[in-house]
Amino acid sequence: AAPGEQLGVRCLIESAAEEPRVLCIVQDTTNAKTVNERLTLNLPASTTVSKLYEDVAHKAGYANGTFCLAWANTGAMVRVLPCPSKQTKTLHYACVTLLQDESGTADSSGLDDSSQGRFIGPLPRDGTVGCSSDYSSPSYSYSSILNKSETGYVGLVNQAMTCYLNSLLQTLFMTPEFRNALYNWEFEESEEDPVISIPYQLKRLFVLLQTSKKRAIETTDVTRSFGWDSSEAWQQHDVQELCRVMFDALEQKWKQTEQADLINQLYQGKLKDYVRCLECGYESWRIDTYLDIPLVIRPFGASQAFGSVEEALQAFIQPETLDGPNQYFCERCKKKCDARKGLRFLHFPYLLTLQLKRFDFDYTTMHRIKLNDRMTFPEELDMSPFIDVEDEKSPQTESCTDSGAENEGSCHSDQMSNDFSTDDAVDEGICLDNTSSAERVLKPKSSLTFELFSVMVHSGSAAGGHYYACIKSFSDSQWYSFNDQHVSKVSQLASVLKEYSTNAYMLMYRLKDPSRNAKFLEVEDFPEHIKRLVQREKESEEQEKRQREIERNTCKIKLFCMHPVKMMMTENKLEVHKDKTLREATEMAYKLMDLDGVVPLDCCRLVKYDEFHEYLERSYEGEEDMPMGLLLGGVKSSYMFDLLLEIRRPDQVFQPYKPGEVMVKVHVVDLKSESIAAPVSVRAYLNQTITEFKQLIAQATGLCAETMRVVLERCYNDLRLLYVPNKTLKAEGFFRSNKVFVESSDSTDHQAAFTDSVLWKLLDRHGNTIRLFVSLPELSPGSLANRTSCPKASADSEDSLDGAKGSRKSVEAILEESTEKLKNLSLQQQQHQQQSSSTSDSQKSSEHSDFEHIESPAQEPDAASQPSQTENSTRAASDTENQFPSEERSDSDVNNDRSTSSVDSDILSSSHSSDTLCNADSGPLPLANGLDSHSITSSRRSKAHKGKKETWDTAEEDSGTDSEYDENGKSKADAQYLYFKAEPYSQEDGSGEGQKCLLVHVDKRITLAAFKQNLEPFVGVPSTQFKVFRVYANNQEFESVRLNETLSSFSDDNKITIRLGRALKKGEYRVKVYQLLVNDPEPCKFLLETVFAKGMTVRQSKEELLPQLKDQCKMDISIDRFRLRKKTWKNPGTVFLDYHVYEEDINISSNWEVFLEVLEEPERMKSMSQLAVLTRRWCPAQMNLEAFREVVLESSSVEDFRCPSCSASDLTVLLLLQGRGTFPCDMSVLEIHQDLDWNPKVSTLNVWPLYICDDGAVIFYRDSTEELMELSEEERNELMKKESSRLLKTGHRVSYSPRKEKALKIYLDGGPTKDPGQD
Repeated sequence: AAPGEQLGVRCLIESAAEEPRVLCIVQDTTNAKTVNERLTLNLPASTTVSKLYEDVAHKAGYANGTFCLAWANTGAMVRVLPCPSKQTKTLHYACVTLLQDESGTADSSGLDDSSQGRFIGPLPRDGTVGCSSDYSSPSYSYSSILNKSETGYVGLVNQAMTCYLNSLLQTLFMTPEFRNALYNWEFEESEEDPVISIPYQLKRLFVLLQTSKKRAIETTDVTRSFGWDSSEAWQQHDVQELCRVMFDALEQKWKQTEQADLINQLYQGKLKDYVRCLECGYESWRIDTYLDIPLVIRPFGASQAFGSVEEALQAFIQPETLDGPNQYFCERCKKKCDARKGLRFLHFPYLLTLQLKRFDFDYTTMHRIKLNDRMTFPEELDMSPFIDVEDEKSPQTESCTDSGAENEGSCHSDQMSNDFSTDDAVDEGICLDNTSSAERVLKPKSSLTFELFSVMVHSGSAAGGHYYACIKSFSDSQWYSFNDQHVSKVSQLASVLKEYSTNAYMLMYRLKDPSRNAKFLEVEDFPEHIKRLVQREKESEEQEKRQREIERNTCKIKLFCMHPVKMMMTENKLEVHKDKTLREATEMAYKLMDLDGVVPLDCCRLVKYDEFHEYLERSYEGEEDMPMGLLLGGVKSSYMFDLLLEIRRPDQVFQPYKPGEVMVKVHVVDLKSESIAAPVSVRAYLNQTITEFKQLIAQATGLCAETMRVVLERCYNDLRLLYVPNKTLKAEGFFRSNKVFVESSDSTDHQAAFTDSVLWKLLDRHGNTIRLFVSLPELSPGSLANRTSCPKASADSEDSLDGAKGSRKSVEAILEESTEKLKNLSLQQQQHQQQSSSTSDSQKSSEHSDFEHIESPAQEPDAASQPSQTENSTRAASDTENQFPSEERSDSDVNNDRSTSSVDSDILSSSHSSDTLCNADSGPLPLANGLDSHSITSSRRSKAHKGKKETWDTAEEDSGTDSEYDENGKSKADAQYLYFKAEPYSQEDGSGEGQKCLLVHVDKRITLAAFKQNLEPFVGVPSTQFKVFRVYANNQEFESVRLNETLSSFSDDNKITIRLGRALKKGEYRVKVYQLLVNDPEPCKFLLETVFAKGMTVRQSKEELLPQLKDQCKMDISIDRFRLRKKTWKNPGTVFLDYHVYEEDINISSNWEVFLEVLEEPERMKSMSQLAVLTRRWCPAQMNLEAFREVVLESSSVEDFRCPSCSASDLTVLLLLQGRGTFPCDMSVLEIHQDLDWNPKVSTLNVWPLYICDDGAVIFYRDSTEELMELSEEERNELMKKESSRLLKTGHRVSYSPRKEKALKIYLDGGPTKDPGQD
């Protein structure tokens, strides 16, 4: 750039956490190509101008001294900054000095007022501060939306539906007389809590509206002083109603003060309510007060609306004639005479409020409506034609004050918006004492011209809408639109008068009287208590602004740490200022994680971390003094990565983590002891070969690289042997975080194919074994004596059963006795693997993440020395003579197991991998049971075993549950040895003394049948004599019954409960039996759970039910006096006949429920062609529903209702109605007659409109000639309360009572007193 060419600069001083900073926005205007480019520099205020030149030159790529910087405002060059060689002043000083020169106001002490929150530079010509252009960057935003509107007025934030409140508050704020009076009132904090003081909160709000620099402020403090909670923000009310209630509250608060009569002085007028006899001229009257005048938009019954406010006012005072039946009793004539009744205005208030009654009720549709008719209103309204001057000059001497006149004259309350009462309980806050002010209001003013200054508008319908206000400022006569937080100028008054003539709701006029018209108090004229309030609010606002600035410059990132004492990964949120260094951030994280006194600070460091992949991305060596904003890549509220506070031991050195490296968790496998060691973290590069990777592992583990086998676990059950020497890690599928198993020994196992090797089998077992907690049942002598007999068991099972019948032994004794037997069962596998049985108790290691150091415990003793533990490798299906027939799904297992089975390994896994902090040499960690309890399902999804169909728990697949079994119950699939090991453990939170528990490690590919067989020695009974229940997180238990299903849906630490009882045989179903009580408040009562079998008749099932009903339910009934019928939710359905056969005539499935119904007489249902319906008669004359009666119809014809056995046989004209909803189809007697569709012309039930084709349908009927009982309002309300109480108890809703709008209330004591029993 040539010397002298200029670059435009705009600066904004911002308050950082410690030192003010100046944001410089540089526009390069040296050529047309760069004119739209912007350079931003965020510099400390102490930066010199010469340093600014250097920074701009460096960032723009220019030579220093070849360009000039100039202040810019709205595109115009204002003043050139001094040359850098001649300027040593700071940028802070230069900004303020330039501002003083251009504005002409020197106030060096007022830097905060003149520089913060706006652009530094000359004041614009119109006197407003700031710059017209908005600046935004990823880190900073100085949009004008955060600053006061260009109008100079402040908006109000809409809390939710408080637009009506905002409109009224802005109108009162723009009323000089009201605002000034509020400012002159001084609040005494010693007398009242400022939080609940309505005048104080209003005054504080007005001060903020006048002095705040914000664009909009909150009204929550005002509504809190009203006694409102957050729910009130979601209630929209009428703005006129709010005005009256709030004025009443202010009057109550201002009692005994100078402002006690303020509302009356400003807003109260007077009128005469009179009745004049047309025969003698006698007139009775009374004087009433009003705060606003309600004007009808459209008269009742008329189709044409009033066209203007003047017409509506004329109609308001237009008298009506009382004649005919409405004649008036004249006290002078002593008879009823024709009379004229009306209203006369006696006095208009200084501030006249007109309410345009746009909300009405449509008696045709019986709904509220809003009238959008056009009604014009003038800018200046002359009220002199509407005042009764004669009455003011010569009041009636024959004015009547007797009670009769008062009653006759009170009809104006139907038209007036204020209905005043002397009763304090209903007083709306208007003082009724007129004696002191009667003298001053009965003189008419020489001029009654009012000028419009506020139009409160409602846009929307009667159901809801939006309020906003259009208000004229008395300072400059300019109209402004106040729409919640948005304030804007209104171009012309004519547009206001025209645009809002269809939706204006409240109009406010002020009397044009120069002697009374006030001006707003300026800041310098404020009373002292207001000045103190302004100062407090200013300091609070500045503090809030500084806090926002700090928040905007704060980096917020997730922080993790493996706590060395808690030994668990802890998580927190680190919030650090962008200018804080890494060293300072580390100290903050150290304190945040509560490590003070646990480890030294110099043993901690922050590293970049990926929680999802458990991957350490990089460390920050040599960057301890770098600001966190630069280190993290900017200021954000969330990042795509996390930070880890890594901890080392004092004798260790931190390992550097470089970007681009991958982390590998290396588990050393010992084939001799069948153990898998804790992981050792190794970092490698993706372009390294397998040979180089083996050398790296050899250095970390001390193994021999030549004989090393490396197996990569890419995902669940996916093991890959890395055997190609020159292949890179990237080609083998390595990613950020990986897990490998390495083995280096002189055994011949490496010569076998990988899938046939001992290494693969060990890893396969390691990856599929889960840990389960099994609760065993209590066994008491003779507990099995009365149990149902089971199919013949094998000799072993019989032995076990015999043992169960004798004296019971402890679980430990059973374990000891069964050890030898289980060892024999596993001998074949042990010989095949050529492994000693002495290693069978190796402990299961916990999977640890990349950076945890665990000291290896010593090898545990031989399993032979621990008879309480046993290890068993069994076949997937039983090889014994026991049969394991297919079982059906019971209870709610269908829904619950399906919802969790496919993701149990993710959701229900309760053990997360522990994460190390640094690398260290660690010896192998032996597995007591040959598996890693934390590595089996954590961060894995369940996967069906290859070559084997996964069986889901659905009733539709019940017929295929036996596909894997032959007639002897043996598995048709190839035999597969699966791992099983159990050991007792103590349950700390057990259900009581004597509760026996097992800790079971089992291969989850084992079937439920084999799993139960392995549990036999511990339960003490054959597998056919106990049931397995799965316990879910909410402690609900569901039975697992499908024997051919594997445990693949289970995951680590799932709980299982074993209960004694006969397991289901093939073709059997568990059935829940409920009693149907049609006329009881609770018609569905649970009785018992039983078993039905496929091929059984209904009568046979009833015979089996009889003794169970007698023993368990104390029901002694004969077989011919009860029936079974279909149950659908709570609705009764098809009646089951005795000769029906389950599965042939009746579809039966798992999770089945039936109704048992006790009959008062022998069964009348003999054929499926009959129809059993439940009828109920409605008696409108008594407003009563009779009890249910069952009617058995021979056909679907309505004529069957008239058979002698039917209660409807005596009705002349029959009307039918089908019940709605679930049984008993209850409804309110107030709505059944008129609100439901009775069908007078129905001849057949199984066609439209009834469609009754099955038993159990509910039919209401009535006689069409019976009239409905007439109820008074009190009787109807009383009946509605009774019906509401009755239906709430039965769980049915009451739809009769319409929704009531919540009344608008302002509480003077800070809030309502809630009834404890109130909702």
